Amino acid sequence: MGIQVGSPAPDFAGEAVVGTEFTNIKLGDYKGKWVVLFFYPLDFTFVCPTEIVAFSDAIEEFKKLNTEVIACSVDSKFSHLAWNNMSLDKGGLGGVKFPLLADLTKNISRDYGVLLEQGGVALRGLFLIDPDGVLQHQTVNALNVGRSVKETLRVVKAFQFSKQHGEVCPANWDEGAEAIKPTAESTGAYLAKSHK
Repeated sequence: MGIQVGSPAPDFAGEAVVGTEFTNIKLGDYKGKWVVLFFYPLDFTFVCPTEIVAFSDAIEEFKKLNTEVIACSVDSKFSHLAWNNMSLDKGGLGGVKFPLLADLTKNISRDYGVLLEQGGVALRGLFLIDPDGVLQHQTVNALNVGRSVKETLRVVKAFQFSKQHGEVCPANWDEGAEAIKPTAESTGAYLAKSHK
């Protein structure tokens, strides 16, 4: 059986590029913070830079939510560095503001259940890990469709709200919207009011 929401997230450790430096990172470094760990197939490709740059553009919003972002692919740290140093107009990343984790052994991708063994690359998996290291959310896309940073931020806010207030977040919940107490009465009242 693969990784399951509600279980401890698989530990990982590896070398990453942060800016122009190589550094070792591990999941334990982020204890006490929320973590968005997302996998992408390969450096120097097409959909991947659009996602990575979009997450980088929103990094301050994630930091305000006590959330760190880590991108991971099966490329080497040297490939990550070259791509990160390349300008946007050449298809590079232009200096993203979060770690690009190298998974050359493919162990991290395999542990998170996103490795396409035959192709040797990771699917577009995204995992939200809470401050206690427990997996709270996961999505996996095929290679040809990128993920939504806006939706990722919404999901982070929803899980944080639920954890803090003990309420549940209904479909399409967004920050400032009504949540529901986890009772049949509260759900009934919410449905009667919101779906006339």
